[in-house]
Amino acid sequence: MSASIAPPSYDLKKVRKTAGASFIGTMAEYYDFFIYGTASALVFNKIFFPDIDPLLGTLAAFSTYAVGFFARPLGGIVWGHIGDRIGRKKALVWTLLITGLGTFAIGLMPTYETIGLWAAVILVFVRLLQGFGVGGEQGGAVLLTAEAAPPNRRGFFASLVQMGSPAAYLVPSALFAYLTTALTEEQFLAWGWRIPFLLSIVVVAVGLWIRLRIDESKVFKEVKENAKAQQAPIKVVFRENRREVFLGMGSKFVEAAVFPFYTVFLVAYSNNLGNDSSFVLQAIIIAILVELVMIPVWGWLTDKVGRKKIFLGAAILNLVLIWPAFAAIASGDTLPIVAILVAGLALGHAGTYAPQASFYPELFPVRGRYTGVSIVWQFGAMIASGPFTVVATALLVAGGGSITGVAIYVSALILVSIVCLALLPETAPGQRGGKEYAEWHAPHTLATGADVDHGPSSRK
Repeated sequence: MSASIAPPSYDLKKVRKTAGASFIGTMAEYYDFFIYGTASALVFNKIFFPDIDPLLGTLAAFSTYAVGFFARPLGGIVWGHIGDRIGRKKALVWTLLITGLGTFAIGLMPTYETIGLWAAVILVFVRLLQGFGVGGEQGGAVLLTAEAAPPNRRGFFASLVQMGSPAAYLVPSALFAYLTTALTEEQFLAWGWRIPFLLSIVVVAVGLWIRLRIDESKVFKEVKENAKAQQAPIKVVFRENRREVFLGMGSKFVEAAVFPFYTVFLVAYSNNLGNDSSFVLQAIIIAILVELVMIPVWGWLTDKVGRKKIFLGAAILNLVLIWPAFAAIASGDTLPIVAILVAGLALGHAGTYAPQASFYPELFPVRGRYTGVSIVWQFGAMIASGPFTVVATALLVAGGGSITGVAIYVSALILVSIVCLALLPETAPGQRGGKEYAEWHAPHTLATGADVDHGPSSRK
């Protein structure tokens, strides 16, 4: 055992810069991804699938939305490998370009009226490109910040990156809410829906400019110089961390399911009931504004009381809120709808989303961390979120409008996460006597065993 070395120093100004840049980059990339979900609920059934029943058209539109999630795991594996072998920053630049240009292309696409079913075919292809790009985004963005932050504040700083996703949903939601009220239905269907997609080119340009200005992770630079970095990252992860991979995927279900439940499915459900969809979108915007405030609060709490406690508690809350959410939408009343969406997004979703930015990276050793986080994130999202709107809408159709099947489906996904979280370890160094759960730095930079627990491989 080598002698203990001095703990690394942290430049908090640089950490804040990295967190800010990662937030903007994530917002740009998820703007491109989430804009599609809102359009699927509001307009794609009418312009790409106009010749079938409206509810079935919504189901078809949601199917093209789901396609992007099935490309995300492949993107996670490919970009995870690039991020672990070549660099976090390089992977993030390419994922932003691929996703953003795909979104801009949708704004230029011909519709069913112009080229028939080929419009839907092109839509699916572009959606696959988007999913492939987003597959490598979140893992790399949180790693750049988590690896730069001091261990006792890692949860807080890494959670700032998570604000990019709801912020990205907020912008297109606000745009669509404005367009659906400012334009006639004919204008909106003819050209208005294209505006948020075409504006993505501005979002991508800003995100790219910022992302190119941040430094590569110091932790990654250390491991790249070490011989162990030459091992295939995916082999490292599945040899040493199989348990963390599969339990991590399951733990992702709750967050991956409840976000489309609140922000996409409930909009479609409200439409099906004949309610004013623009009001539901406005209520979602209010809830996401509150969520943006709460995400860093949850992140700060994970440093104080632990990642697992916050994650698990919020998962249980989500389970409790499912039936009240349906009742609130069915009521059509302002106060219950706003209240349930604030509780569901700012407490339930944010409480499961904020901890992931530090919890998942802390599960994996540095030489396979990008790959491990990306696999957990993207396979979990593919299983729980990818088919969610399709399955939920199909259950609604099969039940003749009854929400029982949907409620059981959402509850089952949440229960899987609760079980997996109960089986996963606490990873916050502050709750582990200052020790890391997995190998955080390159082996030649490690201090003594007082600073690292040497990961799960040492306990097998």
